[in-house]
Amino acid sequence: MLIEVLYIPGCCNHHPAVERLRRVLSAEALESPISEIPVNGEISVRTLQFPGSPTVRINGIDVDPAPQACFAVSCRLYSDGSGLPSEAILQQAISVAKRQDHGNNHITR
Repeated sequence: MLIEVLYIPGCCNHHPAVERLRRVLSAEALESPISEIPVNGEISVRTLQFPGSPTVRINGIDVDPAPQACFAVSCRLYSDGSGLPSEAILQQAISVAKRQDHGNNHITR
């Protein structure tokens, strides 16, 4: 499982998001590494399609896939109005990724 946290250096929600993600992974009995990716400048924002800091992606999919109007070097608000992804949204994204990973490991003959 590929887990990424994209953030703007100095973002006050970066570390709390990583801590929340670690708690959810622990509750799911998973020990997946978390890649923390700093986003610096407009070129990175466009290349990464970065909707704001922090952004959590699991297997390349945003944990809160609500449509983003623009990509920018800015703070992010999640669909619940918070600056952090909720534990529920993280659990749901992890469950989907686990099912996908399990399906990709299944061999049919």
